[in-house]
Amino acid sequence: MYKIINLLIKIFHNYFELTILVSSLLIIFLAIIMDSFLSLQACPLCILTRYVFLLIGISAAVGLFTKKNIGKYLIILSSLIGLFVTSRQIYIQNMSIEQITELSGCSMPFHTQIDYFGLIEAVKNTISGGPSCAEDGLRLILNFAEWGFLFFFIYLTFTLLKLRNS
Repeated sequence: MYKIINLLIKIFHNYFELTILVSSLLIIFLAIIMDSFLSLQACPLCILTRYVFLLIGISAAVGLFTKKNIGKYLIILSSLIGLFVTSRQIYIQNMSIEQITELSGCSMPFHTQIDYFGLIEAVKNTISGGPSCAEDGLRLILNFAEWGFLFFFIYLTFTLLKLRNS
């Protein structure tokens, strides 16, 4: 057990950005695979969450290639955005049915919203939520939004620790 903890500490110190990059890409890949094999339909907030994971991966790549703290600051910013998006989805999932029927932001797929309204309006509509974003979906102890929130929190916490120690 001691060897495993030492290995994790060594990876944390020496390969931090690479670990963040690989893990964020694996999360996106896993979500796409689960959509394909389990015939799941990702709501616009789920798609937006995947883009935030991609943003974290890009931020980690910036940190990996520049060896400066700018990558860590970008990871922190991306994690905060991810926490906001997933907390909004968790909030929508816990609304009453009457409140959910009043939402109209997720009326069409995210990419279609971008085509019709542009990126900024598509993000605003998606954040406002809708009935499709309120579905709890498949649960693996937690639902996808809760897992996303947990991973964004872990990224944020570890990056703040890494910045404090550097």
